[in-house]
Amino acid sequence: MVKLKSKQEIEAMRRAGALVAHVLEQVRQAVRPQVSTAELNALAESLIAAAGAEPLFKGVRSTQAKFPYPAALCTSINEEVVHGVPGVRVLAEGDIISVDCGVRLDGYCGDAAITIPVGQVRPEVQRLMQVTEEALGIAVREIRPGGKWTDVAREMQKHVEQAGFSVVREFVGHGIGRSLHEDPKVPNFVDRGSRTFDLVPGLVLAVEPMVNMGRPDVVYGDSTGWTVVSRDRTWAAHFEHTIAVTDSGSDVLTVVR
Repeated sequence: MVKLKSKQEIEAMRRAGALVAHVLEQVRQAVRPQVSTAELNALAESLIAAAGAEPLFKGVRSTQAKFPYPAALCTSINEEVVHGVPGVRVLAEGDIISVDCGVRLDGYCGDAAITIPVGQVRPEVQRLMQVTEEALGIAVREIRPGGKWTDVAREMQKHVEQAGFSVVREFVGHGIGRSLHEDPKVPNFVDRGSRTFDLVPGLVLAVEPMVNMGRPDVVYGDSTGWTVVSRDRTWAAHFEHTIAVTDSGSDVLTVVR
């Protein structure tokens, strides 16, 4: 069941979203060669705790995973698409790292992701990040009351594929509110089995295009059952915002105010 949010609830989600944006910006500034993903996660956990908030991902269970998710951040490097677990791995010049963060503050959730270059990256990798972020920008621009989600997703997919990249199918965005994952599911593509939904004021969505340089197929990359990688091991990028549908268009909640 889709749960529409009141204006007061959206303002509460805006506060949670601002914290997510602040955490991601601090992590962005901390990314450099020889920094470990565990260090980035420790920074995020300290910022979230200082704000009196709760890390949403920590403790989440999955039927594929051997243990509950242990961290506040998902840190996915290079061919890792999503759900990379922070640990001892250190970043190297030329890597990219996708950082996903979710918090609950005063009962309401925010969720966002960015992909960050580590120093100088190859031009085609820079292009991958740019196109993925542009796909998210298309959603921000095209979301409006009275529309259909498939119309938005079709434009996102078109932009990605015209650039020579592919949209991941197995993982999609989601509704969000008091819980991290609410209805509806929010795919970043359209196919023959796609279901659409109406864009109406009060709907709040976590829109998160995941884009591979090669084919769209993904697999689990290790025995933990968490880290998802591209099947062909080409690199991937991931951007996400929490977005409210308003009477006049869209309202991005995961920005620093």
